[in-house]
This record gives sequence, C-alpha cells and structure tokens, in this order.
Amino acid sequence: MKQVRCAIYTRKSSDEGLEQSFNSLDAQREACGAYILSQASEGWTALPDIYDDGGLSGGTLERPALKRLLAEVAAGRVDIIVVYKVDRLTRSLFDFAKLVETFDAAGTSFVSVTQSFNTTTSMGRLTLNMLLSFAQFEREVTAERIRDKIAASKARGMWMGGTPPLGYAPNDRTLTIVDEHATLIRHLFARYLALGSVRLLQEELAGQGITVPARVSIAGKPLGGGSFTRGQLYGILKNVIYRGQIGHKDKVYPGLHPAIIDEETFSATQAMLADHLQGHRGRVNATETSLLAGKIVDDRGEPLIATHACKGKVRHRYYVSRALHHGGSDTGLRVPARELESLVTERLATLLADPLRLATAMSLTVTPHLLNALPARCTTLSVELGERRPSLVASVVTRVEVGAGEIGVTVHLPALAAALGVEQPVAGPDTIVLACAARLTRSGRTLRLVHDNGVLTRAVADKSLVRLVAQARRWWQVLRVGEIAVAELARREGVTASYATRVLRLAFLSPAVTEAILAGRQRAGVTGGSLTVEGAISPDWKAQATALLAAS
Repeated sequence: MKQVRCAIYTRKSSDEGLEQSFNSLDAQREACGAYILSQASEGWTALPDIYDDGGLSGGTLERPALKRLLAEVAAGRVDIIVVYKVDRLTRSLFDFAKLVETFDAAGTSFVSVTQSFNTTTSMGRLTLNMLLSFAQFEREVTAERIRDKIAASKARGMWMGGTPPLGYAPNDRTLTIVDEHATLIRHLFARYLALGSVRLLQEELAGQGITVPARVSIAGKPLGGGSFTRGQLYGILKNVIYRGQIGHKDKVYPGLHPAIIDEETFSATQAMLADHLQGHRGRVNATETSLLAGKIVDDRGEPLIATHACKGKVRHRYYVSRALHHGGSDTGLRVPARELESLVTERLATLLADPLRLATAMSLTVTPHLLNALPARCTTLSVELGERRPSLVASVVTRVEVGAGEIGVTVHLPALAAALGVEQPVAGPDTIVLACAARLTRSGRTLRLVHDNGVLTRAVADKSLVRLVAQARRWWQVLRVGEIAVAELARREGVTASYATRVLRLAFLSPAVTEAILAGRQRAGVTGGSLTVEGAISPDWKAQATALLAAS
C-alpha cells in the first residue's frame, strides 16, 4: 500500500493560554492525529514534524510554521495537510486561492477534520468558499471592534500603547513624566521660540553635543542615541501629547496624562511653525521643490540635506551629506536630486504596476469589487506620481537610504492605502522597503546613480556628446563629396588631423548606439572624451552595442 504522508498544521490567533501544559494547539493536533489514525487503512501516516503558529492571525501568510510547511510541500515531502478547521489555514479568500494554487502545483491536498466537503465538485468548492467568507467576515468584524475600542478609549484620554513620546513612560492606560527627558523637551520648545528656525535648532543641538536620549521600547528594541534630525524636531514640536492631549486621526481629546509644555508655549510654537510653513509654500511655488527633503539618509543613517547650485540660469539640485555641505568634512555624498527622485518615482510605479502583488504586501482583503477597481486606482496613482506631486510623494515615502550598492525606499502603507482609496487591515504591516538596484558612480565629488545594467537612472542626453556626433556627420557629408581631404578640413575647422579623424568615426556608429546617445540611454561613462580616444570605437556594430549600450 502506498504511504500517504500527512502533515498536521495548527494555529491560534492569540497567545492567551499557550503557556498551559495542554493548550488549544495541542487539542487541534490531537484531533488531527486521531483522524489520520482512522485513515491508516488508506496508508495515511502522520509526519513527525510539528507545524504550530501560536498567537498569529489567519489574515496573513507571514507565519513561520506555515512557511516551513509550504517549503516542505514545494519539496514534494507532503501529500496531505490536515487541519482542525479550514480557517486555521487561512481566513482570507485571496490567500486561500494562492494556497490552493501552490498545493495543486505540488500535487498536495488538504483535509479539515471537522468540516466535510469535496473540493473536486462545484458544490464542494461553493461550500468551502462560504466557510472562508464567514471566517473573513469574522476577522473584519473583530478588526472593526478593535478600531472602535481604540477610538472610544482615546476619546476618554487614554494612552492606547505603542512607543511613548520622548519625555513620557507608559503607566497602564496613561503616561507618566520622565523628569530628565521632560527637561530636554522644554529646552527644545524654548530654544525653537528663541531661534525661530528648526534648522538653527538642529545645528545648535549638534554643536552642543545634545543627542536623542537612549531608551528601550516595551518590546526591548533600543531607541534614540543619535543626533536629532529635523523630522524628529518637527514631530516633537507639533505633538499635542506634550500639551496634555491625545490625538486620534484628525481629532484631539483631553488626555489623562500631565502636560510637559504649558498652553501658552505650545500655542506660540504652533503659530510660528504655521507662519514658516506658509512662507515655505510660497517659495515652493516659485522654484522646483525637492520631493525627498528630510527623508534621505546614507548607509550609516546620517541625513542628507537638500541644496542647490546655480550655473547661469540653470538651477542644479542635490542631496548632500550635512558635514560635506557645512564644510566639516571633505567626504560624504552629493547625489543629483533629479536622478534620485526619478529612481524613487519609477520604483513606486513598478510597485503599482502589479496590483495583486501590492495587495498581498499590504495584506488587503481582496473582494471581487476591489479586484476590478484596484488596477484602475493603481494606474491613476502612477499618473499622479509621474506628475511629481510633492504632497503625494511626501506622504507615501518616509525614508530613502542611499547605500553603496542599492537604494532602499521605505513606503508607508497606510498612506499608500489612503491614496489608493482602500482600507488596510489593522493587523497589516505599516511599511515595506523597496530595493532599487542601482549603484553610485563618482564623477569628481559628485555621485551619479547608475542601474545595474550600466544605464543612468535618469535618461538625459549629453549635449556635448550629441553635438560631437552631429559634427562628425556634418564633416563626413563634406568629405564624401571628395573635394576636400581630412587634413584640409582639420585646418579649416581649427583642429588637428588626428582629432578630426577620431571625431569622424562617430559618424559610423550603429543606428542603435546613435539613438541611445540622442535619448541619453547610453552606458554610464560614455562621453565625448571617451569616444574620441584612439581605438575607442570598434567598426563592428555588435561590438559597439556591447561596449556602449546598457545590458538588456
């Protein structure tokens, strides 16, 4: 008799009671084991490995034991997956469809020991979908209850968990003041009102060696320890908690915790921030804005600041390491702003180009209506990103880390969900990090962003190179008539004969290479100087494409 290898999978949404010697997971496993034993005459045998996910929601597939089980399925080492109920495997119709596809590809089936249905028939599949629909409905109702409870609790001024702001420590459903940190908070507000600028406040703190106090979160994660960033200072100065209030979405309620900043100081701070913001908006309308200002750091976490330089009437924008910008160091990053912004925008557009993959990353509940509407919403948002709307990019992208080998873009998923007009589950992730395969190529003190295939991230034609190609073709038109030699042409143009000969070779570039140069899509480092070096251009068009064009 053929042996049928059975794997038992168990799951419990909360970790309540898991510390008991015989818990819910044990009960599920025992019931599944008894069912497998009853099918011994069919060759069913339970595998010894245990696949338990305790305290994990069925609304996501990001579960350690489930991942191990799926790896075994893919390797062909499991014939049947046995669960106590179908909702132990998943509570999402969308995730269930993905699991069934994975099981079918590996020739694996699954059995629920308390629910009898046959998925080979249309009625069996209908029954299963109905069961999963109710499971998904139960999860959504639970999420709504949690949201309502949080809103009601905050309306009563309660602290509902999370990382407390600097200056406070959690105390049940309220906050208590940490005197040492509260003194620093009062100092920040006072100095901002005296200086009138967050930038000057940040520079003063850095000059005095004042850093963010080191703390440890409730989960044991270390916090603080580095220099204050402008974003952190803005967040502190705007936080209503310091006034003794609790904010929830667009509403503010009196809090149960004591205030650190008095009403007069806090109101004066908000008025000054508002005045400066209005002035900033006026300047933005006049010049091109830096979309990623305040969000860019290097691979050591040091921020890059937005700056610009004017050459004639042309304004060149950069993101520059603070120490390099202020003259405190000769090393650091100077990244062309337009190239980096184009790279980030294109990566976001790539994310939006696959709506189903995006829905999975955001843990969205995919309904038939959303399946029809999501692609159109993604397309609309891609168009808005192409228009480089500052408010949209600022709300979706929270951090850009520029490393030596790649660019990491952190996307705030609740903001992206709001931009798409969809509701993200409470248990869904807050952020994802998109990796951009690009490397940094130094040209003097400036870094250029180049894709792994060798092409620049921002296709901008090299005007001097385009002029050189045009000059080569113009010279060749003169020479091909046969009335003048190269030496005479060189004398007439005021160049040496050898230089004229090297330039003339550009007239014989392949059409593909010529089109790439006109569009700015040639390989990084291909310039007029590199192409006029002796022996730089092969007469073979295939060799030219290999040397001068980016890899496909």
